[in-house]
Amino acid sequence: MRIVKLHTTDSTNDYIKSLAKIEHLQEDTVVWSLEQTKGRGQMGTQWSTESGKNLTFSVFRKIQRITINQQFYALMAASLAVKDVLHKLLIKNVKVKWPNDILSDKQKICGILIENVIKKGELDAMILGVGLNVNQTEWENVSRVTSIKSQTGIHFDLEEILNLLLDQFHYYVKTLLEGGFDDIKKDYENHLFRINKPSTFVKPNQEQFVGIIKGVTDQGKLILLEEDDIMNEYDLKELQLLF
Repeated sequence: MRIVKLHTTDSTNDYIKSLAKIEHLQEDTVVWSLEQTKGRGQMGTQWSTESGKNLTFSVFRKIQRITINQQFYALMAASLAVKDVLHKLLIKNVKVKWPNDILSDKQKICGILIENVIKKGELDAMILGVGLNVNQTEWENVSRVTSIKSQTGIHFDLEEILNLLLDQFHYYVKTLLEGGFDDIKKDYENHLFRINKPSTFVKPNQEQFVGIIKGVTDQGKLILLEEDDIMNEYDLKELQLLF
């Protein structure tokens, strides 16, 4: 695996997309930047971190034997890889807030963004972007955020944690390629934040309602049990969990 280390870039996902076009990447490639000035999350949200204190990186990987309809499994696998590493670092109460945030004690510690490369209607490659709070302990105008150092009191080496994550990503890629979809989905659902608990959601029109998270579909929609025992499915643009 090739690792490209940068001091500063606007977005590691954007950098690696440009690199893939210029070099026609075929091998697994990681772009790791000590500072990311325009990091992005789902729905165009910003991911802001202090320079040199956190992990911001992207992984480019050619995809084999995974279809467009199965692409959410890659996000589930990546979430589980981060969860596993955090457990190894003795981070407590790690949960996945659907679809792509990792929480510790109900506070965001990591965000994940996956972008797909489609060629001739087929899934050709994936770019996995990760922003993990490691050694930063203070944030301005941001709530419900934490870091590994905030949780443990320990200052960690960023490259050491990067290598742990890459090893765990490799494990889950192997699991996917061997057809372990059911195991990945089950583990993901078992670690979903607010699973099987009444929770309040808000729709884009600001309408609030109560539902119980029961799981996710294969395509990544959230399955909610609502009034009158009705099951409904929602994608990311259709609701937000309030907590």
